[in-house]
Amino acid sequence: MITVYLVQHLHLLDETEDIKIIGIYRSEAAAMMAIDRVKDQPGFRDFPNVVDSAQEGDSQGFHICPYDLDSDHWTEGYVTL
Repeated sequence: MITVYLVQHLHLLDETEDIKIIGIYRSEAAAMMAIDRVKDQPGFRDFPNVVDSAQEGDSQGFHICPYDLDSDHWTEGYVTL
C-alpha cells in the first residue's frame, strides 16, 4: 500500500477553523521539509508548531496526515444540520 502525507495548517479565526493545505508529499520527511520552508512566513509563524494528532489541547499549527492511496477514507453517509 502506498501512503502519502497531507500537510495542513490550522488556526482559529473568530472561533472558525481556517485551514490551509500546504501540499501532499511522498514521505513524512518531505512533509517536514515543507513545513520548514513555510513556517517563518506571515501567518504560519504565529502558529509554527507541528501538532501531534494524539495530543490534547491547542490544535493550532501544522498537521501531517498520512493517507493510504486507493483506499476509501469516508465510508459512511452524512447528515447536514
